[in-house]
Amino acid sequence: MTAKEYLSQAYRLDQRIDSNIAEITRLREMACGISSPSWEEKVQTSRNTDAPFVRCLEKIMDLEKVVNSEIDTLVDLKRQIRTTVDTVANVNERMVLRYRYICLLYTSDAADDLIGV
Repeated sequence: MTAKEYLSQAYRLDQRIDSNIAEITRLREMACGISSPSWEEKVQTSRNTDAPFVRCLEKIMDLEKVVNSEIDTLVDLKRQIRTTVDTVANVNERMVLRYRYICLLYTSDAADDLIGV
C-alpha cells in the first residue's frame, strides 16, 4: 500500500459512513410512511403478523450498528494518520496533510485555509 492509499482510507470510509446514514434516513422515511391497502384477494398459507414497518426498523437497527462500528474505525484510523503526519518535519507540509487527510478537505480548500482566504 502506498502512502497516498494509506492516507486516503479515511476519506473512503467517511464516504461509506455518509452513504449508510443516507440509507438510514430513507429507511426511516419508509417506516414512517403509510402504505396503501390492497383490495385484491390474497391467498396465504401462513400469515405474517408483523406490521409492515417492522422490517424497516430491523434494517435501521442493523445499519446503525454497522455505522457505529465504521465510526469507531474512522476515529482509530484518523488517530493513526495524525500520528504519521506528525512525523513530517516541515510545518507547512504537515498542515496541508492534516487538512487533506484528517479534516478531509480538498487540497485547494486546504491551501485556502492555510493562506487565510
